[in-house]
Amino acid sequence: MRRETRTMQNIKMMCGGLKLCPEEVLHKSTLVMRVYRDVVWMTARRANLMKEEAISYSIGRELDTALTYLMEFAPTERKQDFEAKVSSLFETKWLVDLIDTAMLRVRDYPDNGKLYFDILSKSYMTALKYTELDLLEVFNLERSIFYERKREAAILLGIALWGFAIPELQNLFVKTKRPQYVDVSGAYS
Repeated sequence: MRRETRTMQNIKMMCGGLKLCPEEVLHKSTLVMRVYRDVVWMTARRANLMKEEAISYSIGRELDTALTYLMEFAPTERKQDFEAKVSSLFETKWLVDLIDTAMLRVRDYPDNGKLYFDILSKSYMTALKYTELDLLEVFNLERSIFYERKREAAILLGIALWGFAIPELQNLFVKTKRPQYVDVSGAYS
């Protein structure tokens, strides 16, 4: 069995400091990355369909005029359908942005960050799917070293997501949450 790399020791230490289990982080981040490519594709496809739909309502008008028409003058059912689509699209976009933010943290990691970023990107996120042989050739690594680096990269992504990006976003929501008002009976309104 191979000796644990210094980087993996540091990663495990970071996990400990953030109260994260490295194996759980690895499992979660791998699951997220496996669906990332499809989520991005579906989001782009839905955005294009919505754009085409909006344009079709407004022959000869600019897109912003068509959107204004849909939002302000369309019948209630159409407006609700449109709002649901837009809301869903932005929720998906928000999740993609969260992963992209975490990937930038991985890239900025001081020890092999660029390599980790590239491994995750080419393994899970680019539109072009690479085979294992392609990846080994691109990175000029032995299979065992490649999988060791890929594992380190996936855990780093998990640390970036569950240790930094998600907690930072949660703190932002807490800070921007409207204050709750207490009525005379003491119940929250």
